[in-house]
Parts: sequence; C-alpha cells; structure tokens
Amino acid sequence: MKVEFYKYQGTGNDFIILDNRKGEYSIINEKQVHGLCDRKFGIGADGLMLLGNADGYDFSMKYFNSDGKEGSMCGNGGRCMVQFANDMGIKKTTYKFIAVDGEHLASYNEDRNIKLKMQDVNGISSIGDDKMLNTGSPHYIKNVIGIKELDVYNEGKKIRYSELYKQNGINVNFVEQIEEGIALRTYERGVEDETLSCGTGATAAAIASTSIDGKHLVKVKVLGGKLEVEFERKNENQVSNIWLIGPAVFVYKGEITIS
Repeated sequence: MKVEFYKYQGTGNDFIILDNRKGEYSIINEKQVHGLCDRKFGIGADGLMLLGNADGYDFSMKYFNSDGKEGSMCGNGGRCMVQFANDMGIKKTTYKFIAVDGEHLASYNEDRNIKLKMQDVNGISSIGDDKMLNTGSPHYIKNVIGIKELDVYNEGKKIRYSELYKQNGINVNFVEQIEEGIALRTYERGVEDETLSCGTGATAAAIASTSIDGKHLVKVKVLGGKLEVEFERKNENQVSNIWLIGPAVFVYKGEITIS
C-alpha cells in the first residue's frame, strides 16, 4: 500500500501525519506504525497521527506512539495536528477537535504559535518531593540540579520500569528551576527514550512548579525549544483553564510503500 505522509514537529517532538478523512489508512496496524516511525528503516518519528472526521467537531485526532501502540493524549502532537488541519484546508482561527482524552479547543495564528487547551487536572499525588499528575497522559515530576549533565535515559527508565509503573508505564520528567522559568527533560513511555520535547510533560511540569492559587504563565525550556503553559490553580489539587502554547512546523511530505 502506498501512503502519502506529512512530517511535522513541535519543539523537536516529531510526528508522521496521515490524512485519514476518507478512511483509507484506518487499517494500518501496530507493526506498520512501528516500522514507519523507525529512524533507520522507516521515515522516523516520535509518533504517528491520523486526521479524521468527527460529527460536531472540526476534526478528530488519533495518536500512536513510535512503538506502534495507540497512545494517550500528546500535547505537541495536538498542536501539530491543528497546523496540519489548517494546511489541509480546514482554515479557522479557533478549532474544536476530539482526541482520545476528549474534547480540545485550539487557536491558530499566522506566526505559527498554536495555543491548545488541555484537560483540567483534578488530582496531584506525591512520593516525597516528587509529583504525579495526569495532563492527558500520566507524568512523574522530579526536581533536579544539574539537568544538562543528567543521564535522562537511565534515570527515567528506572522510574518508568519500577514496580509501581512498569505495567502501564509513566512519562518521567526532570525539572530544574532557571531564571526565566523551568528547564525540562523527559523520558517518554512508548518511545522508551528521551525526546526533545513533550507537550503534556511541559504542562505537568509547569503545574507542579507552582503551589500558589491563581493564574500563572510558566515558560518551559526543552531541548527542542521553548513552550509556555497558562493555567489557573484553584487549590492544591485542582487546575483549570490550561493552555499549552508553542510552535508547530511543517517539515516535509512524501510517499512510502508499506506491506
């Protein structure tokens, strides 16, 4: 089968996107997705997404991790999908779409910054000084000193495959306070490695970096660039009006034949 694909990236978090509004790619399976995302034998990406139709929405988003399995919500992927929808002719300044974790709103502007509304957070748990919360995907937040020298792959893998998380997995985020906000490095489940950026991780880390009720804007520096997270903290465990803000960039398009 010949597949027409598009490659997008959001602060270095890269995705293969297929236009599935006619349903022609719905039969793509786990092995094929894994092969397409392979960086040596395929196109190479952190994940693959399908743009689809959905009644009452501008489009639907289906996301697969690079291991081929259908994943939970991807914040950078959601922003890239909004840019892709716009590029495919769904021209709007505000969008409403449906993903695996429910409805999302987004705004688009010509400077290529996409503002994506994330799901409310209604629970934050702790193990010592570390925090756990779900921002569409589950995240573990650990504050560190010397983030540039940190062995994120091995330290992240220890937590992701610990007895508590090895069955379902968890994304592991290492955070350091810096003058302009926070620096973040993330080990992603499903990719099973460090990625240049993680949107739901940036959202979780920004929320975990504050404890004061009220409105916040946190700047997040990731390996692939810069993101911003706006939110309103109601109390220790409830956060709403969460927006992930950052660039979404078209890289290239092409065709590939898969068996």
